[in-house]
Amino acid sequence: MRLLIVEDEKRLARSLAAGLTAEGYAVDVVHDGLEALHRAGEAPYDLVVLDIMLPGMNGYRVCGALRAAGNDVPILMLTAKDGEYDEAEGLDTGADDYLTKPFSYVVLVARIKALLRRRGRAESASPVLRAGEVTVDTAARRVHRGDAEIALTAKEFAVLEQLALRPGEVVGKPEILEHVWDFAYDGDPNIVEVYISSLRRKLGASVIQTVRGAGYRLADR
Repeated sequence: MRLLIVEDEKRLARSLAAGLTAEGYAVDVVHDGLEALHRAGEAPYDLVVLDIMLPGMNGYRVCGALRAAGNDVPILMLTAKDGEYDEAEGLDTGADDYLTKPFSYVVLVARIKALLRRRGRAESASPVLRAGEVTVDTAARRVHRGDAEIALTAKEFAVLEQLALRPGEVVGKPEILEHVWDFAYDGDPNIVEVYISSLRRKLGASVIQTVRGAGYRLADR
């Protein structure tokens, strides 16, 4: 899952990004409304955490512009303001949820997960992905091979999820990097191979196939 954080308080933005990355999400951060609108328009995000008081363009206008352009990405609005009028205005522009600062990080994560589950239910009747003997429950974040549950780290789960979304199809390393790590990741792209190797050890070597020069494929039979 790939998230965009739009927050001009840089210390808060860094803290949120670090926490959500540890939860297994790929996180991009921008600090002004115009850049947020540009970034959300050019890259597919699963959710946007959007502050209201932003330089360049406030959160209400960013949200309204995204909805006017047909972008239905879930939006969780953050604001230091408090009051029913602000909440109503945010929701009227198309936001999906609203959180007032200061907020509990645990509550923020719970709201994010709830919005992602809601979107998943809207896009698919079942949050469970199946490929051959492997089942990936994206809501409960649990993986089974046959009857055996396999314990995965957050990043391992995220890599497997990208493959399970397209069972039997080749998924390229750049695509995995883009969705599992963040937009600005400039580390060693071979990190993907490290996680693929780890998944093979846990799930079985035959479950994930390497298509030389193209990427990886999750066996669908």
